[in-house]
Amino acid sequence: MTGTGDRQLGNALGLYLHWPYCARICPYCDFNVYRPKGDDEALLSAILADMADWRDKTGGRRLASLHFGGGTPSLMKPDWIARVIDAADSLWGFEDGAEIGLEANPADRARFAAIGKVGVARLSLGVQSFDDRVLAALGRDHDGAQARQAIEAALSAFERVSVDMIYAQSGQTNDAWKRELGEALTSGAGHVSAYQLTIEPGTAFGKRSERGETLAVDGDGAAVLYEATQTLCASQGFPAYEVSNHARSPADQSVHNRIYWEGGDWIGVGPGAHGRLGQSTLDGRVATTACRRPIDYITAVNTTGSGVGADGTERLAPGDDLVERAFLGLRVTDGLDLDHLHRTTGVALNAEAIDRMIGDGFLQRAGVRLRLTEQGRLLADRVTREILP
Repeated sequence: MTGTGDRQLGNALGLYLHWPYCARICPYCDFNVYRPKGDDEALLSAILADMADWRDKTGGRRLASLHFGGGTPSLMKPDWIARVIDAADSLWGFEDGAEIGLEANPADRARFAAIGKVGVARLSLGVQSFDDRVLAALGRDHDGAQARQAIEAALSAFERVSVDMIYAQSGQTNDAWKRELGEALTSGAGHVSAYQLTIEPGTAFGKRSERGETLAVDGDGAAVLYEATQTLCASQGFPAYEVSNHARSPADQSVHNRIYWEGGDWIGVGPGAHGRLGQSTLDGRVATTACRRPIDYITAVNTTGSGVGADGTERLAPGDDLVERAFLGLRVTDGLDLDHLHRTTGVALNAEAIDRMIGDGFLQRAGVRLRLTEQGRLLADRVTREILP
């Protein structure tokens, strides 16, 4: 199965599985991650039971995507991945063209062939850099040569391959970044995600930043690197379909992420997994968060049948729902479907502010869609805040 980019996914249903274990925790990462502690099989059993519980709540809608994220789901045994895929197929079934994707570290390249054989068709590979010094600074457990070997292994094992890159580290020059990005674009992968390094509170980088250390390029320097990213990707046949994501063809786009950005529904299973459901048997759109610690998640499933704890369900007010949909939807190059936004939330954006942002060159309207211009994408969050009601 493989995803396609020729349809809207605002009415789709996805399943996200969070595998929280990592062999090494990167200093910039603020995801819900832990070192393995030997309870992996108990966690797998809890996830499968949680999936069955969600099937009772969502009804018989078919899945447009199943995505293994983390953490490092490439640490899972291939037969465990197969068990999850089989369970998802038995519980919900997959739409035609559904995407089954998994995030992986280059260090796990020996597992790729086995993972591909059990039904994973799209691999998102956390390369981050080809420069050994940058990789060491980012706390990665692979070097540039291993990254290249991992891409080669992925291309032989999966229908679709995405390469994740991080840029805007302190001291990074425009030329150095373009060399690295150029290598990713010519690697054979059909998708490249290029993310600016952000310093998150509570991470190792966050603590170093609080002590006065400069770790990331900011301001004008980051804008120059972003513009170079867009120009190089477009020139190499990888146009942006989202602020940080570039695909060689519509079929190479991430169905999993597009469900998020276009306001579809997704179920979150696994420790700390988030979900959004508004087109199910649940009463209105709700946000769900599973228990964060693996032991708490396992206990919750074993005692209640669900990994979502007592405080893990929040009913989104229409205005809050609109804010979330607007911030995510405007990141997509196709833009925000205003009709769909109003149908799903009952709330409208600020028409006067939209006209002003159009006049200032930050937004453009095409039929029912509202899009950021190239200038607007540099200030995406600010522009979105301006047009909220």
